[in-house]
Amino acid sequence: MSKHEHGTMDTSAQEQTFNGFVRWTIRISVISIAVLIFLAIFNS
Repeated sequence: MSKHEHGTMDTSAQEQTFNGFVRWTIRISVISIAVLIFLAIFNS
């Protein structure tokens, strides 16, 4: 078994996945808020 050295793991794939998740979460949140505001203004 090889000895693990702290800080040597390549985490670029995990970072890209997390950044994509955050990006889509923000987009969906903004769209949802915009739809709610639109419905609040024009649903009289």
